[in-house]
Amino acid sequence: MKKRLNILDCTFRDGGYYTNWDFSDSIVKSYLDAINHLPVDYIEIGYRNNPASGYMGRFAYCPISFLQKIRDYTNKKIAVMINEKNTATDDIESLLGPLTGLIDMVRIAVAPINIDRAILLAKKIKGYGFKIAFNVMYMSQWCEYDKFFDHLTALNSIIDLFVMVDSFGSVTPIEIKETFTEIKKRLDVPIGFHSHNNLQLALINTLTAIETGVEMVDATVLGMGRGAGNLNLELLLTYLNKKDGLEVDLNTLGDLVAAFNPLLLHHQWGTNLPYMISGANSIPQKEVMEWVTNRIYSFNSIVRALNNRKDNIIDNAKFASIDIKRKYDTILVIGGGETVDKHISGIKSFLCLHKNTALIFATCRHASLFEDVINDKYYILIGAESRRLEKTFDKLPENAKVILPPYPRAMGTDVPDFAVNSTYELKNIDFCEKYNDSCTTVALQLAIDLCAQNTYVIGYDGYSGNILSEKEVSLTRENRYIFESYIKNQGAKLKSLTSTLYTELESLSIYQYI
Repeated sequence: MKKRLNILDCTFRDGGYYTNWDFSDSIVKSYLDAINHLPVDYIEIGYRNNPASGYMGRFAYCPISFLQKIRDYTNKKIAVMINEKNTATDDIESLLGPLTGLIDMVRIAVAPINIDRAILLAKKIKGYGFKIAFNVMYMSQWCEYDKFFDHLTALNSIIDLFVMVDSFGSVTPIEIKETFTEIKKRLDVPIGFHSHNNLQLALINTLTAIETGVEMVDATVLGMGRGAGNLNLELLLTYLNKKDGLEVDLNTLGDLVAAFNPLLLHHQWGTNLPYMISGANSIPQKEVMEWVTNRIYSFNSIVRALNNRKDNIIDNAKFASIDIKRKYDTILVIGGGETVDKHISGIKSFLCLHKNTALIFATCRHASLFEDVINDKYYILIGAESRRLEKTFDKLPENAKVILPPYPRAMGTDVPDFAVNSTYELKNIDFCEKYNDSCTTVALQLAIDLCAQNTYVIGYDGYSGNILSEKEVSLTRENRYIFESYIKNQGAKLKSLTSTLYTELESLSIYQYI
């Protein structure tokens, strides 16, 4: 290579967004054993944060005892990151004072609008003897900030490294060159580059940055990082080994990749269509990441929400509020559990005997089983349910309506063309404070609004077994909260006519009513 390029690996810091900054001791050991023998100069262990609400693991706080163990085990230089937005100058002593001798660099995550505030932090940190880097975010938007580049001249005597951060993964190679040129006109300090991979440009952008003259680049194992992830460390090292003769022990690199493969299989980070759209339109990834990992949101709904946000639209459609005209004796809310299919004959017998019963489908999973039933039907449409309804029917069944949450809907509105003329929205949700985008919440609010004498549920089986997936645990917690909210609002438990593991429901049997 023409000059010594510094490589910083920030797997534990950026990858922590997927693990809540928890990594097992075995992963940490495998990482350090491998990284000690690879041409990586810095390892960014994690954040130093003030205490915050909610759980975050040790890599979000980097306790002193933990850093001491890392220091004793590795031959690499160590960096930690602080967030400018939630760090005051008065916090520096407690956050960084005890780290003297344990770390080599403090990187400050800085929004471009807050450069001047970050300078005050840097001046306070400088007295502790650490190298200081500014990781300035939102690179694709820098030109939108008034005289942003002119602010950089004030950094020359304060920081040791200026890192261009492509937060949205959307800059292009030519923009890398142009931006680097503008920075070099004003800064005498080394420049670095931190990529994201929304548009799969992380490698070419990093190589362009190296060619242009940056002195440090970031990467992570298997590209593990927030949202769409970062440049793969193994990809960068393999390329530099082949093209520039960088000495890389490929067996050691293979061991490192193998150690993190189970995490990749579990968390499935990497780019996809929503991340591509968010990157191309410079939309922050935090919310997109939550949407992508949410069990109810389809890619269509995420893309629609991103397009609405791009166009500054709060929702792409509005429908009339449902006007309750008919009074029902009974409401039957139908969930997605296997007991619906298992007891369909008994359920249909119940409906024959209780003809003035409305069916509310919290999910369309079992809708086809009731196609021959003449009762009024209400289909709740949120997230993937629109696509499920479209796959189930060519046209909306008779005596059927589609029900949406109240306007505006965070993810926008998606209704099949054949159902548009029979679609209505709730006026409000008043029995439940959280999970208003849950199909169960909307179904139960509709049941309350219909004012029937009796409301029953079927197909809310719950999940059995000693080990539940994250989604199963999340759905269980969500449903329990919704059922408890219903009890508080209505003064009685809902009655389940099929077997259920939810203690918040009163367990009865469909067969005692037929």
